[in-house]
Amino acid sequence: MALVQILLALLISVIGALYLLGSFRRRRTGEPPLEKGPIPWLGHVLEFRKDTAKFLNRMKAKHGDIFTVQLGGFYFTFITDPLSFGAVVKEARAKLDFTKFAEQLVQRVFGYHSIQSEHKVLQASSTKHLMGDGLVVMTQAMMYNLQNLMLHSVGSGNGKVWQESGLFAYSYNIVFRAGYLSLFGNESPKGTGKESVEKAKEIDRQESNDLFWEFRKYDQLFPNLAYGVLGPSEKMEAERLKRLFWSTLSVQKMRARDNISGWVSDQQQVRAEHGMQEFMQDRYMFLLLWASQGNTGPSAFWLLLYLMKHPEAMSAVRKEVEEILKEAGQEVKPGGPLIDLSRDMLLKTPILDSAVEETLRLTAAPILTRAVMQDMTIIMANGQEYKIREGDRVAVFPYVVHVDPEVHPDPLTFKYDRFLNADGSRKTDFYKGGKKLKYYSMPWGAGTTMCPGRFFATNELKQFVFLMLSYFDFELTNPNEQIPGIDIRRWGFGSMQSDRDIQFRYRPRI
Repeated sequence: MALVQILLALLISVIGALYLLGSFRRRRTGEPPLEKGPIPWLGHVLEFRKDTAKFLNRMKAKHGDIFTVQLGGFYFTFITDPLSFGAVVKEARAKLDFTKFAEQLVQRVFGYHSIQSEHKVLQASSTKHLMGDGLVVMTQAMMYNLQNLMLHSVGSGNGKVWQESGLFAYSYNIVFRAGYLSLFGNESPKGTGKESVEKAKEIDRQESNDLFWEFRKYDQLFPNLAYGVLGPSEKMEAERLKRLFWSTLSVQKMRARDNISGWVSDQQQVRAEHGMQEFMQDRYMFLLLWASQGNTGPSAFWLLLYLMKHPEAMSAVRKEVEEILKEAGQEVKPGGPLIDLSRDMLLKTPILDSAVEETLRLTAAPILTRAVMQDMTIIMANGQEYKIREGDRVAVFPYVVHVDPEVHPDPLTFKYDRFLNADGSRKTDFYKGGKKLKYYSMPWGAGTTMCPGRFFATNELKQFVFLMLSYFDFELTNPNEQIPGIDIRRWGFGSMQSDRDIQFRYRPRI
């Protein structure tokens, strides 16, 4: 009798566990097509992680523009029709909330526990310091640090000697370090003389380089860390790197630096006023560093690569750069002052802007996810209504639009002028099914959760390209080398990275 009771209890426990794991979920009338996947709780997560784009294209071919899949204990409803994206982007936070999902992710990845109204605080500070007049200051800081990193030895008498490097490593390294120094400040000179200033610049160059290579180690762990599938040794390395960055970016150490951006100092001050302990503020500083610098370096790599692989694009962008410098009365010449790019100069680059936007169309692949806060109905563009359950997730994967041949003809080909009208103005008219699209390219997200640092990030890319074109000759070591594939592990995390580096060489023009 006791054995029967034990077996019955075990059976009840198994059934209860399967229920909690979602194994008994059934599609209700009015809900999207449901795919629970082959494994309880995990669902389709293994195939999804292996190649997100391929999986979603398979689901779209099978079910159409809306479907629900189980991924790691949650049910995600994906919408793939760009005409229907507004149903997600414009929905009130009372029904679809971005912050709940984001808070869970940053807690798992960065060990940071957010304050109340976290998103509003970040948005307000970003609007103040990374847009408008604040962007003038940040552009100047970025210019100063790019000059220090890229041009400190130009004209030093070494001659026009070719140097060879991996293009990804070089681009990511320079843009990350300049962005880091612009946001988190510079080494403070120990005196007022020129020698002290130059020594401080040298320290900035060395320490930022060391930090970059540690950042790359963390960056390579990030996809598995975000999914919670690190192995034991990887977990130990991730914890070591977290502690390193918490220490390097600590509030205490930041107080000894010069030129800390208002964006960073405001974030720290608000959290201190909320009574947040310093160790948690340190963790937030690491989050800010990753959020601000984890995507621009890879994007700079793709942009330079596409320009080198498309001579007509390189020629058009180079001509535009030269004209802007001439209009500003600036010239690159031996012994002359370094060029100084202002925000206003960077507003006059429609050709470069189009090349940047085209690069991001091809290589940015975020997943925009919202937590479903209450039972609701989503209305598609064709008028079809679908019921969505509280506790689920709703997601949009813009990359499916970026490479849709109906929206962007010949979508896998880089066309530097794709976003230009015949008169040189920015092109915004793109169509699907004969209807004009609002969401035809979404590398920065959309709606209230659109990346608040997008203008600063764009300026980083443009300043880097300006200086490369103005001060260096550069070319692929093997001009016939094919453009590398993308690292499919990083689908959904912003700018994609290549699955291999490409060698290039560069030398000073003066």
